[in-house]
Amino acid sequence: MSNPRPFKVLGIQQVAIGGTDKQRMKKLWVDMLGLEQTGTFQSERENVDEDILAMGTGAMKVEVDIMQPMDIDKKPAVHTTPLNHIGLWIDDLPKAVEWLTAQGVRFAPGGIRKGAAGYDITFLHPKSNDEFPIAGEGVLIELVQAPADVIAALG
Repeated sequence: MSNPRPFKVLGIQQVAIGGTDKQRMKKLWVDMLGLEQTGTFQSERENVDEDILAMGTGAMKVEVDIMQPMDIDKKPAVHTTPLNHIGLWIDDLPKAVEWLTAQGVRFAPGGIRKGAAGYDITFLHPKSNDEFPIAGEGVLIELVQAPADVIAALG
């Protein structure tokens, strides 16, 4: 590549799992596997009712977000892909978006915005198109701005 990458992927920030009943998912992830619930998030715009679970601590903490649609008949349909998306810690999200866009990577609509856990986020689109020939090949990928402690630990 002639244009050096101005950012670094530091690690996995989250795995998001969609279904029609997050209480059933909670039975497995919290009651059986022992993950701790650290938050909740609801967004009508994104049609999601989400519980944020966590394993590990500090910079090594990884979220498992269990999600159900607020309205099962509306889009986005967070339940139709059980492994909904993965989130990757990024050391410099604005630079990553600028560079990836210039390389032909397709982003989902919405731009950089605050995510459920309070970090700046954006999504790589799961499907490419003529204008942007590089995408997630069927996988939605969330890029998450890493906070200073994660950058220090994983960078």
